[in-house]
Amino acid sequence: QVQFVESGGGLVQPGGSLRLSCAASKSIFSIYSMGWYRQAPGKSRELVAILTSSGRTNYADSVKGRFTISRDNAGTTVYLQMNSLKPEDTAVYYCNRGEASLTLSWGQGTQVTVSS
Repeated sequence: QVQFVESGGGLVQPGGSLRLSCAASKSIFSIYSMGWYRQAPGKSRELVAILTSSGRTNYADSVKGRFTISRDNAGTTVYLQMNSLKPEDTAVYYCNRGEASLTLSWGQGTQVTVSS
């Protein structure tokens, strides 16, 4: 079973930036579509960014133009560059397969808090 470890979260002021990283225990990012999800308090988990194995990207409307998903050439780390952060971006962020119906075991996630 693949294990994901997310990192890079923290407290940032509105308008600030963070770069999240996701490491997998197996080199799968070049095989599967990968996604970044987030879950805010009291809300269901939502998919915010997808990177296909061929390199295509797709974003939720709420983050389009502000977030960028990418991966390293080795296919072992996926990143989420988050710019122009807003308080409504506050959530725990997770990575997993980009197909929401085919997700693997979830990691611990990384907390992102946007507040002044």
